[in-house]
Order: sequence, then structure tokens, then C-alpha cells
Amino acid sequence: MKWQADSKVIIQGITTPLGTIYGKQMKAFGMNIVAGISINGDGLKIDGIPVFNLVEQAVSEFENIDISVIFTPPYKVLDAALEAMDSGIRQLVIISGGVPPLDMVDLLHKAKVNQTFILGSGSQGLVVPNQFWLGICEHSFYSPGSVGIISRCDRLVDEVARELTLAKLGQSLVVSLGKDFIIGSNFEHWLRILEEDSTTKVIVLLGRGNSHAELCAVEYIASAIKKPVIAYIAGLYAPIDRNFRDAKTIVAAQLSSSVIEISSVKSIIDGFEKAKVKVAQNQTELIKLVKMAIS
Repeated sequence: MKWQADSKVIIQGITTPLGTIYGKQMKAFGMNIVAGISINGDGLKIDGIPVFNLVEQAVSEFENIDISVIFTPPYKVLDAALEAMDSGIRQLVIISGGVPPLDMVDLLHKAKVNQTFILGSGSQGLVVPNQFWLGICEHSFYSPGSVGIISRCDRLVDEVARELTLAKLGQSLVVSLGKDFIIGSNFEHWLRILEEDSTTKVIVLLGRGNSHAELCAVEYIASAIKKPVIAYIAGLYAPIDRNFRDAKTIVAAQLSSSVIEISSVKSIIDGFEKAKVKVAQNQTELIKLVKMAIS
């Protein structure tokens, strides 16, 4: 993977509201945004970024594009991603959330065949403070340091990063895996990266209390991670048993003939205890645990 400031980046869906706003901000930050892609956008320029109708036109113009950041509507994500892969782009960051599950299954199968890295869908992006930023995170909340963060919690990652920054606990690398049920790269992938990263001293895992992904992460931590891991699981300590999924997911699950069983709170807590992962009950405790792990 090439996650560097000079990586050539295109934005698919640059004329969408989020694509336009964050496309400008990423370029102002210093990212090498070489082109945008939009239907009927040929000839436009957005803050100096040339817009093409097709990805292959951008590749023909700039060659060897490293990354595509996808802001297209959810039902167009599969087509956008396949177009990028067909043009030789092997790293895709899918910001769009709510991508149809069967589309993601199809995309991940083709990505495996084509050896393409997928972050998302529903990702907030990836941040290396003051060096690299793609996505919709509030990069001003982040500061350089030694805390790595892996999140499945949408905007919570910004809140935690801000609290860490205010406590003078900078971050080495922050990645949002995505909020959708089916995503590309997972906790294990990024845990391995942070374990091997020499600047990272502590890993913070932001998860959800209704997801099986956290249990898989815990098993990997127990077997392969030596650095201290601090977890915060949104909804884990709710006083009553609730389903924290959004309305669309709940309805889809009820209509499905085969629904994956949601991990119980007890199984998640037991898994973390077995892996010697400390679980914070709130963000204040999370900051204290990170300080203790570093010191």
C-alpha cells in the first residue's frame, strides 16, 4: 500500500456535496488530488481540480493513480469501484455509507481477484497527523504522537482524537474501518500494521457492542499483538438490553432469512478480559488508560 502525501489521488463523485467540500479541504491540506470524476463533469474545475467523466480519462492524463476516494451515492459505489479497478487503481477509500450488501460482496470478491485494497464502505477515512489525510475526519482534531486508533464508530473517532490531543497524547495513525455491516479491511489488518509501526506505542480500538468484528479482533490481539490495547465499545455499558443498529439495518435483518447472531455483551467482555485488553467505560477513562499505558 502507498499512503503518502505525494500519492496520486482522484475523487469519484467530486460534485456531490461532501465530495466538493472535502475535495477542496484535502487539497488545501496538501494531498495530491490530481482529478475528480463526475458524470457530465468533463471540463469543469473545482478549486483547480480538473473533472473528468471517466476514470480512464484521468488515468490517461496523469498516469499511475494510486488511490480513489469514492463519494458517489451508495447504489453507484459498485460501478465506481469497478471502474477504478479496471483503470488500474488498487487502493479504494469508500466514504459513501449504506452500500447495498450484495454490491459489497461482489466488490470484495473482485477486489480479491484484482489484489485491490478496500477501506469502507461508510469509512471516515485515514489520518496520519500533519502528513496524510483522506476522508471526512476533522483533521484539525489530530496531532502527531504515538497512539494508533482503529474505529468502527463513525464520528466517535473525531471526539476521541480531540480528547487525546487536548491531553497531549498525539496519534501515529488513525483509520476508520467503516460503519456498514460488510466492509473491506478489518480490525486484524490494521492491528498488524500498528503492531509493526515503530512510532505506535499504544493501540486504541473503538468498537460497537452489537458487532461480531470485535470478537474476531480480540482473538487476533490475544494471539499476535504485544503492544497495549485499550478498547472503548459504544453501547457496551447501556443499563438495559437494546439493539443499537439503525432502523434500516433492523428492518433488513427482520426481512432476511439468515441473520447473523449479534455478539452478547458478556461474550465481548469475556473476550477482552482473556486477551488482557482494558475496556474503558467512558471517554474520560479511556484517556486515563492510554496515559497509564504510555507511562
